[in-house]
Amino acid sequence: MNENPNQTGSKQTAPTASSSRRQFLKTSTSAALGSVLGANLSFADQAFAANSDTLRVGLIGCGGRGTGAANQALHADKNVALTAMADVFEDQLKKSLATLKSEGGDRVKVDPDHRFIGLDAYQKVIDSGVDVVILATPPGFRPEHLRAAVAAGKHIFCEKPVATDAPGVRSVLASVEEAKKKKLALVAGFCWRYDYARREIFTRIDHEDIGEIRAIYGTYYTGPVKPMPPARERKPGMTDLEWQLRNWYNFVWLCGDSLVEQAVHSVDKMAWTMKDVPPLKAVAVGGRQIPAHGGNIFDHFEVNYEYAGGVRGFLGCRQQSNCYGENRDYIIGAKGLGLIGGRRTPVEITGEKAWHYEGPMPDMYQVEHDELFASIRSGTPMNDGVRMAHSTLAAIMGRQAAYTGQEITWEMAMKSQERLVPEKLDWNTKLEVPPMAMPGVTRFV
Repeated sequence: MNENPNQTGSKQTAPTASSSRRQFLKTSTSAALGSVLGANLSFADQAFAANSDTLRVGLIGCGGRGTGAANQALHADKNVALTAMADVFEDQLKKSLATLKSEGGDRVKVDPDHRFIGLDAYQKVIDSGVDVVILATPPGFRPEHLRAAVAAGKHIFCEKPVATDAPGVRSVLASVEEAKKKKLALVAGFCWRYDYARREIFTRIDHEDIGEIRAIYGTYYTGPVKPMPPARERKPGMTDLEWQLRNWYNFVWLCGDSLVEQAVHSVDKMAWTMKDVPPLKAVAVGGRQIPAHGGNIFDHFEVNYEYAGGVRGFLGCRQQSNCYGENRDYIIGAKGLGLIGGRRTPVEITGEKAWHYEGPMPDMYQVEHDELFASIRSGTPMNDGVRMAHSTLAAIMGRQAAYTGQEITWEMAMKSQERLVPEKLDWNTKLEVPPMAMPGVTRFV
């Protein structure tokens, strides 16, 4: 189901209504089946002999997700070593390194002179002689870090989302094309694409086991991820940049808002349902009910996407405590219903071709690294780039619709000139926090 790594270009405009899902299947089903069947092979064991050189990994961003990704990289191949790490905060790097040493043993070979701290630490990792980089900083930095990694010819694991604004997405798309030209592997952190059960149900949906798609409804109702602390907890002398980086999830320029940072997984599964053909347009509502303590992200959204042929996609997401929780996808077809639950709940089809997944359930986070490293070893690097950028933009498009209260088309979103990420940053940069968006008042840029 992954994007074809041999493609050299991408169409960035939405299709017309004449685009046929059935026609698309004629050219994509064989590739999709190959991906699903191939996922059940032990890639690292089979491809290892093709190139037994040690693959040196560099970690950029030493938070929880970065630490987890580095640990999975260490277990994805028989000859991998973590040799460099970067973070803006030394305490974060030390904590991550201790965790990785306890889990990775002698595969963690990060000498003191390869532990880089600061805003330019990412470039030092890239220049340190590594073969593969893991990009796991707050997503506002992702376009810049991806561009640098591709320019240096590195294979990449890139966490989602890949940007927080449209200029960042356009930068990512340019980097994706350059990575293809250089034959670099680029795997996105849209982890559900590497889940066996979901691969199987989407193969069945592609074969129209539920008939023509009529609508998709995704939910991501959960609690707060990283609540913003009150201003009194800010230490004397702490600069604006450090305060915002320490609490990055609460600032739009860094995280993209809760829709773009977290519920983008549901947007990505909606895109998967629609064969990664972008939506035509979106309208949305959203806002914040829990005090933000100086942050500027919403705590709830409801987005309505329209696709070619009149297919509708609905997404509801919320980050509020003591409320109903659910993370599911309901794919409504003419002949049945596809039901996709959370990590440990059923994946099934009801209707004429009823089915329930009963196959293996390996850790999808590990699978994405297994397949990344296998593709490097085999000389056939995989590239998730276009779909990861388009799923990110679709989430940004929903945010723009909610912030402005306007209908936002795919073309508008792709061409947006709103730049959230400051072009130049240092520790003393004055960073005023923009006011929270107000539908009907906030303008589309």
